[in-house]
Amino acid sequence: MKIACWSGPRNLSTAMMYAFDNRQDFSAVDEPFYAAYLARTGKVHPLGDEILVAQPQDPAKVVEQLCGPNPGDLPHLWQKHMAQHMVPGVPRDWIRDMVNVFLIRHPARVVASFAARFENPALEDIGFVQQAELFDLLAGDAVVIDATDIRRDPERMLRALCAAIGLDWDPAVLNWKAGARAVDGIWAPHWYDAVHRSTGFAGAEGDLPVLEGAAAELAQAALPYYERLHAARLTG
Repeated sequence: MKIACWSGPRNLSTAMMYAFDNRQDFSAVDEPFYAAYLARTGKVHPLGDEILVAQPQDPAKVVEQLCGPNPGDLPHLWQKHMAQHMVPGVPRDWIRDMVNVFLIRHPARVVASFAARFENPALEDIGFVQQAELFDLLAGDAVVIDATDIRRDPERMLRALCAAIGLDWDPAVLNWKAGARAVDGIWAPHWYDAVHRSTGFAGAEGDLPVLEGAAAELAQAALPYYERLHAARLTG
């Protein structure tokens, strides 16, 4: 089974990758289109030069790898994808051959976290529009799960996710060893400090953050896209 998990930044996506990479029957890949995205957009990201060297910049080569044998010849592959990486010139037809999972999070939480590490983010940077586009491409033939629900009750929601995609339950997804993992992308030192300190999913989230100015406007612009997928989410 090849599972493509479509997220945006600051969405619990790395913790989810660690969870499934912790299973003995899974391998994982971390944001394989990152270099292709940077090469096509010219965007300046932390460790961008290193990313461009570390990964293929040709998206066709990335697709070939994703559709080929799973690393280690393991039965299952967890693909952690950033939806905003699917820019013009990056193929999308291969997605229909994957088991697709959409990992969503309220835009107020995403913007509050992302803007603390990325200056002046725009709507195109946080993945909500692209998630909706990909969901439409699949005609809704995908599973949607909300990061807030996972943090509230990880076992219940991950059991529901496994059942929804036809995967046997394995409690190994609930805990992992602290520290970096071999699957980490080269950008991990900038983004993964919190998840490297973790040994499982963080507890339930509190109230939504209060945003002001451009941050509030960005979260409001993303909200309709989030609400569309939220209406289709797993409820356990």
